Amino acid sequence: MNECYYDKRMDFFYNRTKTDTADEWTGPQLIGVLCFGTFFCLFIFISNSLVIAAVVKNKRFHFPFYYLLANLAAADFFAGIAYVFLMFNTGPVSKTLTVNRWFLRQGLLDTSLTASLVNLLVIAVERHMSIMRMKIHSNLTKKRVTFLIISIWAIAIFMGAVPTLGWNCLCDITVCSSLAPIYSRSYLVFWSVLNLVVFFIMVVVYIRIYMYVQRKTNVLSSHTSGSISRRRTPVKLMKTVMTVLGAFVVCWTPGLVVLLLDGLNCTDCGIQHVKRWFLLLALLNSVMNPIIYSYKDDEMWATMKRMICCSSEDKSQERRSSRIPSTVLCRSTDISGHYIEDGIIQGTICGKGDLGDKGNS
Repeated sequence: MNECYYDKRMDFFYNRTKTDTADEWTGPQLIGVLCFGTFFCLFIFISNSLVIAAVVKNKRFHFPFYYLLANLAAADFFAGIAYVFLMFNTGPVSKTLTVNRWFLRQGLLDTSLTASLVNLLVIAVERHMSIMRMKIHSNLTKKRVTFLIISIWAIAIFMGAVPTLGWNCLCDITVCSSLAPIYSRSYLVFWSVLNLVVFFIMVVVYIRIYMYVQRKTNVLSSHTSGSISRRRTPVKLMKTVMTVLGAFVVCWTPGLVVLLLDGLNCTDCGIQHVKRWFLLLALLNSVMNPIIYSYKDDEMWATMKRMICCSSEDKSQERRSSRIPSTVLCRSTDISGHYIEDGIIQGTICGKGDLGDKGNS
């Protein structure tokens, strides 16, 4: 019967796989990585929060597609949490971790990846349902969308917990991988192949849907007199989703290929030298998505700008009112009228920006 090593610290497994973690994240390199990671994690939190808030605030986004898009932003937000936890539990600290803490570190990353992947798959189904009927949005009810979102996170949490539940090498250290010293190589092969296959399926589905939309749009354009912008809306939504999917595949595929090579026990592939750069590339994906939403969707960008503009305006008005004594404001109607007029002018300026944005959308 094989001996199990649940009570060992991670230095036992790192030393056995001859993985050097001390020289990879030390000195200036460690400071640079922490600064880089901290900046992008803050951007992930702020930008994805804006996306979620925009979907909640703007009634034009109260449709299944945008609910799922907001859930994808929530997955990116969760990925930011996972990266923050990783930053403070990597490098030399890795060897001091307990087995359970290391499982938590990797489980958070696996959960965020699965949540994004399954969410993109559900969006593909939603787009298929709507596009095949040549509608902008599908007929999914809010209850069904809520059920789908709950299911996405249930699947993500389960997949992130699979190694903790038993598919690991703690009781058979001969099959441990080098990149993930307590993960079984067979699990890494399963994990990477599954994700790469889903990548391929989604790319094929989206290409087929996009070709169908283009063909139908060209046919309808010559037979209908509806507004051009309305006919182009499904195509614009598809371009947004395909750009998000493309960025996801580009950012995550190198890391998954490295995991696959490690699972296949490729000792001459030099995977130890590139693993941290591919991890940073995966982090970049959560940074790119909010930029893609705002760049590809004019209404989303206008809503986000409106929230930022109104927030800064409210703060400036609060500062101004706090500096003016109430007795002065009550002394003269002319003075109070001046401040009211000033506030109206500022609101008009902000409103002009909104109208301009709507005109562009």
